Amino acid sequence: MQGILDFSLHLSDNRRGMKKQVVIIPTYNEKENIEKIILAVRAQDIDFHILIIDDGSPDGTAAIVKEMQKSLPDKLFLIERAGKLGLGTAYITGFRWALENGYDYIFEMDADFSHNPNDLPRLYEACDKRGAGLAIGSRYCNGISVINWPIGRVIMSYYASAYVRTVLRMKVYDCTAGFKCYTRELLEAIDLDRIRMHGYGFRIEMKYNAYKLGFKIEEVPIIFEDRKEGTSKMSSGIFGEAFWGVIKLRFRKISPRRK
Repeated sequence: MQGILDFSLHLSDNRRGMKKQVVIIPTYNEKENIEKIILAVRAQDIDFHILIIDDGSPDGTAAIVKEMQKSLPDKLFLIERAGKLGLGTAYITGFRWALENGYDYIFEMDADFSHNPNDLPRLYEACDKRGAGLAIGSRYCNGISVINWPIGRVIMSYYASAYVRTVLRMKVYDCTAGFKCYTRELLEAIDLDRIRMHGYGFRIEMKYNAYKLGFKIEEVPIIFEDRKEGTSKMSSGIFGEAFWGVIKLRFRKISPRRK
């Protein structure tokens, strides 16, 4: 009996080993952070591949990635785009690439270390071990866990999530979180052609799609720390799109993608 159990565990381990996971990191002028974030992701015990989507950074971010690709063949990938085309379109480009290349778990992550690479395995486990279709690195599911943000920005972010949660009736505490893991099944179910918001509202729209399609969503508590190097890409237009987009989203029918 023990031999059968050992054999079953061995098979289970092999199946887990065959799964593929990729971390998508959009970049624009991240030369101070890009090498360090790539090395930190690759230092994890899980074999995370990395896809950088660079929007024509004039500071040479893409050149640094290309140099690192020489020592990380088949682990580090780069898509270069001509100019700033929006956060949402960057991720959708990455999602399509990941699905075409057979990845089972697809992560969203910022390049500036506000998302700690050491939390990647915790998001992975929420999907791989506990059956979540979407795992969210949450700043607000266990109080407020934000470091080095001005108090005004913390209040604005916290109540923005409360606003989204109220309007969309979605049981997610951190509705604007950008640190996430999707399963392949979830991304295949979402009609990416119908995602309309391109700024930070994109993050809300993707969560709402997961919620309306009935996938399990798990919030994993993290500590969010503001960037130490480089320049923030936040703007007032980002919040305007999200505010009005949420109201429109509330009345939109969400249907699974037709295959």
